[in-house]
Amino acid sequence: MIENITNVNNAVNGIVWGPVGLCLLFVAGLAMTVLTKVFQISHFGHWMKNTIGAIFSDKNITAHTEKHDKSISQFQSLCTALAATVGTGNIVGIAGAIISGGPGAVFWMWIMAFFGMMTNYSENVLGIFYRRKNDQNEWSGGAMYYLKDGLGAKKGCKQIGAILAVLFSCFCILASFGIGNMSQVNSIAGNMNAAFGLPTWITGIGLVILSALVILGGLKRVASVTEKLVPTMVVLYLVGAIVIICTNITAVPAAFASIFKGAFGLQAVGGGIIGYGLKQAMTWGFKRGAFSNEAGLGSSVMVHSNSNVKEPVQQGMWGIFEVFMDTIVVCTITALVILTSGAVNLTDGTMISSAEKSSLVGEAFGTVFGPIGPMFIAICILLFAYSTVLGWSHYGSKAFEYLFGTKATVGYKAFFVIVVFFGATMSLDLAWDLSDTFNGLMMIPNLIGVLTLSGTVMKITQNYVNRTFKGSNETPMYSAFEDVQKAQMED
Repeated sequence: MIENITNVNNAVNGIVWGPVGLCLLFVAGLAMTVLTKVFQISHFGHWMKNTIGAIFSDKNITAHTEKHDKSISQFQSLCTALAATVGTGNIVGIAGAIISGGPGAVFWMWIMAFFGMMTNYSENVLGIFYRRKNDQNEWSGGAMYYLKDGLGAKKGCKQIGAILAVLFSCFCILASFGIGNMSQVNSIAGNMNAAFGLPTWITGIGLVILSALVILGGLKRVASVTEKLVPTMVVLYLVGAIVIICTNITAVPAAFASIFKGAFGLQAVGGGIIGYGLKQAMTWGFKRGAFSNEAGLGSSVMVHSNSNVKEPVQQGMWGIFEVFMDTIVVCTITALVILTSGAVNLTDGTMISSAEKSSLVGEAFGTVFGPIGPMFIAICILLFAYSTVLGWSHYGSKAFEYLFGTKATVGYKAFFVIVVFFGATMSLDLAWDLSDTFNGLMMIPNLIGVLTLSGTVMKITQNYVNRTFKGSNETPMYSAFEDVQKAQMED
């Protein structure tokens, strides 16, 4: 039975995260980049000013909402989204990509991130445009809503939109227990045991208590924790990583040269033929880029939709910054730490170190910080993985709410917390594989929604550009909520 499940899962996983799925992800990002006139480049200064720049100049970005207001600030929505995306993939995933695909995988990771910026942008634009208030006066948005109310509003698509919305929600719930819970907690428990000799069951109990205190308190408590945790963990990790890169600064030019050579097959990975090296670099770069920033999966839009912003493009720009920060900044720095540490032969791209994944990054930190290096990485993985658990608890909760109603989410959250303990104490290889598959399956209905509603994204973007840069008096395209409600009443 288990063998049959494994075989089916491997087949589905091969389709979702194989050439077909990755090609769909790439095409969606390319299409949205073209339709928005390369917004991530043509308006680079604008979205940087209105995201990271606005944190220091606009108090409204970081100001907390009133107690009665169930929405969260733009900065809190970003931190909660980054909490879920900036996870073990930024450490373990990048190490795995370099081990399997060579240094060239980093280049293709950049390419996927470049187009992924506009996929994530489009998801957030649609999320704000089609979101609605639930019976607790809290915003609810995500792929399920723009599939049902956006795609479903098109002629002859009402039923398919509703079906895809349900499928997305089901896949999201299943993925939340795997990629968003057990696999993250298992990484924490394993690393704490290896670095400090802490029994996994003790780690499990501690995480259950911490998770219950935060998750059962609702989104505003999750957001309150992540807005403090995410900046702290990112700064902590980046400072340590930059110290290593600066220590090995003379190797940085060779590291970048190795990335570009490997990207186009000018290096043969593992001594293999050049064509194989190119294929491996592209496959692992695309795959790890997608896993790292989750652009195209339709996950982070569920928390971005809870922002107190009215302008869809404003939250869309935070989506661009999210991918930029996660992949272009954090993942690139991880790659440079590995490549400059001597773990890889920068001449031919072959591995010198025999360490695997997180151990490889720990070994790189150990070259500068000594025995403290692996312990430092264990703490970073603890923070990165735990923040992912908090972020995904909200994603799963919103998907559960869509299917079963707002009141039912209390049961989901309680069960989610209980599962944390089992994630820490059990070896569940099949569960990890299945969670990867469900995570990828979220991508299919989401990208169908993004592509079929690409014209809406283009109109909203052009409306914003005309009003912001050309002085147009056009009516802002803020929300389709009233139109959706009216259509439902007519039905």
